[in-house]
Parts: sequence; structure tokens; C-alpha cells
Amino acid sequence: MPTSRTRAKLSSYIQEPEIRHQLQLMYDDKSFLTVPGYSIDTETYPDNKVPFIESHIDYLKKHPQVNPEHYLSNLHLMLKKR
Repeated sequence: MPTSRTRAKLSSYIQEPEIRHQLQLMYDDKSFLTVPGYSIDTETYPDNKVPFIESHIDYLKKHPQVNPEHYLSNLHLMLKKR
């Protein structure tokens, strides 16, 4: 359960619309390797492919302690084609 200190810290993080925007920029930029993720949930994803943006939004929602700015920065470094 988040403490008041954690809630204050979380509220200073960037919000979902900005996160989606940053992920969309990465997805649109061909210099990034943005492949869909895999899901066993065939009801939601009949082809078992989770869209790039949705997979990362889902991860951040499941891990609220992760700083989205750091996550996006690391993702940017990891997915950049060299």
C-alpha cells in the first residue's frame, strides 16, 4: 500500500497521455525496434500479439513503483537500432 510519501512521489511522474505520446514517437520512428509483445490471452489478442504501446503501458500499470521517465529512457536506449 503506498504511503503518503510514495503517493507524492508518484504524482510527480509523467502521466499516461504523455507516456503514450512518447511510446508512439518511438513506434513511429523507424530507427527503433518496436515489435509487438506476446500474450497468452487469446480472447483479448486473438493472434497473441500485444501492440507495442499497450504492452509497455500495461507494464507500467502493473509496476507503479517504476519511474516512467526512467523506464522510457531505458527503453529508448535498448530499442535504438545501431
